[in-house]
This record gives sequence, C-alpha cells and structure tokens, in this order.
Amino acid sequence: MKFKTFFIIAVTAIITIILMQNQDEVLFKVLWKEMYVSKLIMMLTLTFAGFLIGLIIGRPKKNIDNDTATEDTNSGQITENKPTLSDEDKDYIN
Repeated sequence: MKFKTFFIIAVTAIITIILMQNQDEVLFKVLWKEMYVSKLIMMLTLTFAGFLIGLIIGRPKKNIDNDTATEDTNSGQITENKPTLSDEDKDYIN
C-alpha cells in the first residue's frame, strides 16, 4: 500500500472518530445570532470547508504568457516560442 493511500485512510479514520465523539449540542454565536448546533455538524462543516479551501489554493495555476505565442502571418497558425536553456543551465541539469 502506498504511503499516500495509508495517510488518507488514517486521516479519514481519525476525523471519523473525533466527529463521533462530539455529538452533543453547544451554543454557537455568529455575530448577533445565537443557536444550538451539534458539534458533529459544526466540525464536519469546518472540515469540509478546510478541504475545499485546500483544493482551491493547492491546485496548479495555468501559465498564461502572451510573450511566448506568436501568430504566423503566412499560415495564420499560432506557434509558441519556447525559451531555450542556456549552456550553464544545461550543464547544471546534466
């Protein structure tokens, strides 16, 4: 089993155990409103919100660079001008 799979299973089990142990209702205040909410629902909501925020922030960004694309006037096709590595960079990689 890969480490990532084991880690996800372990975190899911820990979160489930913590949520099941906190089912009692507590007073929850939002600005001027007071309400009784189950700890289970609040913790589940915050866990889900944290997961979504992590997905949004952690996703790879699209690299849009207008300087790397040029249009060929003869054929009308857009070609990319990929930057080449310097000799020093090539030596470093190898």
